[in-house]
Amino acid sequence: VFFGCHISFSPTGLESDESYEGLSEASFKDAQGIDSSSQKNNGSVPQENGIKKHRTALPAPMFSRNNISVWSILKKCIGLELSKITMPIAFNEPLSFLQRITEYMEHTYLINRACSLSDSIDRMQAVAAFAVSAVASQWDRTGKPFNPLLGETYELIREEQGFRLVSEQVSHHPPVSAFHAESLAGDFVFHGSIYPKLKFWGKSVEAEPKGTITLELLKYGEAYTWSNPNCCVHNVILGKLWIEQYGTVEIINHSTGDKCVLNFKPCGMFGKELHKVEGYIQDKSKKKLAVIYGKWTECMWSVDPQAYEANKKSEKKGDNRKQKNEELEGAENDDADDMPEIQETVSVVPGSTLLWRIDSRPAHSSMMYNFTNFAMCLNELEPSMEAILPSTDCRFRPDIRAMENGNMDEASKEKERLEEKQRAARKERAKTDEEWSTRWFHMGTNPYTGSQDWIYTGGYFNRNYQDLPDIY
Repeated sequence: VFFGCHISFSPTGLESDESYEGLSEASFKDAQGIDSSSQKNNGSVPQENGIKKHRTALPAPMFSRNNISVWSILKKCIGLELSKITMPIAFNEPLSFLQRITEYMEHTYLINRACSLSDSIDRMQAVAAFAVSAVASQWDRTGKPFNPLLGETYELIREEQGFRLVSEQVSHHPPVSAFHAESLAGDFVFHGSIYPKLKFWGKSVEAEPKGTITLELLKYGEAYTWSNPNCCVHNVILGKLWIEQYGTVEIINHSTGDKCVLNFKPCGMFGKELHKVEGYIQDKSKKKLAVIYGKWTECMWSVDPQAYEANKKSEKKGDNRKQKNEELEGAENDDADDMPEIQETVSVVPGSTLLWRIDSRPAHSSMMYNFTNFAMCLNELEPSMEAILPSTDCRFRPDIRAMENGNMDEASKEKERLEEKQRAARKERAKTDEEWSTRWFHMGTNPYTGSQDWIYTGGYFNRNYQDLPDIY
């Protein structure tokens, strides 16, 4: 659970399951929107107009969870940290946590926008929108990603978005995942490590994503750091699952002293605050320069603080008639064309600037673990990749691959085998007092926060993958 919550559980029977049980293979292929020839290439689609096309669906729809008793498993776990509990595969989605972390990069255009802006406050607004957008993929994602094995890696190169990323599981107890992404044009570096601390409290699972995230805008010599909000998955035993993120996120520009304070609001008594994010940007003298508001599930806006306060006062007096589409159109709104399928529920203050709006999910998302378009491609393995990727890349994990292909029995057996193999390797190392050594990251000091952090050692993309551990 990261940028908030990247582990969550799916309960006994979800309402979305019934809509696709019994779906025929033909209708499923129609839903995928890809032909049988692209199936042979694991769902990937060849280049079109010079732009690489990625697959738009998983090879198989998800299975029904209607016959699974969550309570029989979780009643033993109340108050315990869930990273130490082995959960059945029925709770999973076919991605590793390393791949889930990579979903931070879905809205990389916001970092690229920050790199293009000359004003530091405008840059902070783009960075704040990026920080919020990075948790948006968690909405309705009620499957638990696979715990990465020690030494597991993942890479993603997206030329069309202008970045490449590498991540590694650097610790097993506690589970720590380190990542490093960089601009292909040399504009930014984005890195961090996440230790998702999870607890079960009877009706809900709470996740505290420990770890600092750092974004460096190289052109301006600026570094921004922040940590993610907490996440809670409600109704893990009965009822409709829903996800809440809450807590204060402080984004600090270590070069200028500017700060953005974002309050992810808890739901409250009547649910009026659900998903709301509200905050402000201040300079080093603590003068408020902008208010940022919206919902992490929908969109984020920026407005002048005086305009925001005046609007709040008029709403309290009851003078404020509800603004509808006219004001949405009147606001400065460059990105508003791609409207999400969900209903807009953010009341827009006149004069606001749209910073970010969520993308619509594919029509068949509910059949595929509620994945976004970006998530749908993360485990794609094209034949050309097999000769290039290191053997530790999670695309080669047999349990995730089997689950993605709809073979649950094989996935469960492979998951058990891999976990046992990891335990046996740990015992062997203990016999000889051998320390595990990470390959692509090392423990060091974050130069901006002064705290301990996992730092990228470099060299991964030189493609020298000798002496890698045999983890699968």
